[in-house]
Amino acid sequence: MIRHVLLISFQSSVTQATIDDIQLLFEEIPQKIEGVLAVEWGLNNSPEGLNKGYTHCVVMTFSDEAGRQNYLPHPEHVALKAVLIPALEDIVVFDYCV
Repeated sequence: MIRHVLLISFQSSVTQATIDDIQLLFEEIPQKIEGVLAVEWGLNNSPEGLNKGYTHCVVMTFSDEAGRQNYLPHPEHVALKAVLIPALEDIVVFDYCV
């Protein structure tokens, strides 16, 4: 399995409605793209104050390398990015094998 971790900070002008729409797009991905097993969405609540401005986290689980390779060019991923990218202040993407 591969974990795909996104740390996200949104532009201050982005509305909660837009963030909710983006969350829904992420959460629908496992039903739409073969090889994506799960998606978790979370809001930072750490009391340590070390999040460096990142407010949201997405953790995706791919079945294997083929699942990740299926996801990256998939039209549903492209559509998600079309909504996500204009809303971003910054993003970190980090993948690792389980």
